[in-house]
Amino acid sequence: MPDDAKILTIGVPKETQPGERRVAITAETAQLLMKNGLTVIVETGAGQEAGFLDESFRSKGVQIAAERREVFSKADIILQVNGYGANPDAGKADLELMHSGQIIIGMMEPLSAPKLAQQLAQTQVTVFAMELMPRITRAQSMDVLSSMASIAGYKAVILAAEHLPKIFPMMMTAAGTIASAKVFIVGVGVAGLQAIATARRLGALVKAYDVRPAVKEQVKSLGADFVELQIETSGSEAAGGYAKEMNEEFYTKQRAMMKKVVAESDVVITTAAIPGKKAPILITTDMVTGMAPGSVIVDLAAERGGNCEFTQPGEIINFSGLTVIGSLNLPSTAPYHSSQMYAKNISSFLLNMVKDGQIQIDLEDEITRETLVAKDGAIYNSRIKELLGS
Repeated sequence: MPDDAKILTIGVPKETQPGERRVAITAETAQLLMKNGLTVIVETGAGQEAGFLDESFRSKGVQIAAERREVFSKADIILQVNGYGANPDAGKADLELMHSGQIIIGMMEPLSAPKLAQQLAQTQVTVFAMELMPRITRAQSMDVLSSMASIAGYKAVILAAEHLPKIFPMMMTAAGTIASAKVFIVGVGVAGLQAIATARRLGALVKAYDVRPAVKEQVKSLGADFVELQIETSGSEAAGGYAKEMNEEFYTKQRAMMKKVVAESDVVITTAAIPGKKAPILITTDMVTGMAPGSVIVDLAAERGGNCEFTQPGEIINFSGLTVIGSLNLPSTAPYHSSQMYAKNISSFLLNMVKDGQIQIDLEDEITRETLVAKDGAIYNSRIKELLGS
């Protein structure tokens, strides 16, 4: 670092989205940032709900700020879990605390809320959205969608087991043999794979389906059966390994062919979400008429409207004897490990841009270029520009 260079300060404010218990940094990752020539300031109580107390930060040399305003005032770079866009209501108050040239990094939902991204740009801050991370090998340690999906997939099965009036494993008892629960996972991304693994560990019989036939071997490797739906699926995978949005004709045929599997299942967990789009309806009223009373549906796409036509986001409801769970933000229900994983993701991303204690925004770097939302008062990302019609 040059002798006259300013030491950059990283600021971590407390999350303000209702129900959010995660924190963007842990004491260990703060220490890593400081070893790379940065200073760190954290708002008091920021990590408390996740199990990271102020004292754990102080013990590593982190400054603790009594007020949120102090964090924003002193910080050159703000790290958040839910930035403005992902936290549109409470997050709006932070706009007046930001200052020109400041760098804001967090989950921003720019594809779902491009106008809010535009508001952020107008404050003259530089904005990076962690959700836009390219799925390339070099960025694996920064992939927040994958790390948070792992938690969501695990928690979905735990929720289902809690509400199902049966147990998951087969048991040989004095009263006879108890059959294993039957679990059907729809969507085999990171969340789906973790749900399969968790349900299998609990002793359930698991089937899974995805529009991408290529995931069949992954499903089988976890001890589950892959449901073969004889529908043309060429072009079903988008860039980065995400499932691609299909047309309504495809979804109609898919729902008809899934009906038999759903009816046989005790638990259905749906995970099909398209970034920046409303979730496709995969589970219909007609489809669940054959499910036994007490069966459970967990809809991990509830935040994007849900894969079930009767999901109510944020609610657990009874529908014709079924329990339908539309929980939001499941990673926040396991805040310790979610924060630990998120902190690793965001610190790895930040350090990718730190050279000799200073930030270098290299737009030749795919990781930097693809996650950059706004700079110098304007929207930079082409996908968001397109959504804004500019």
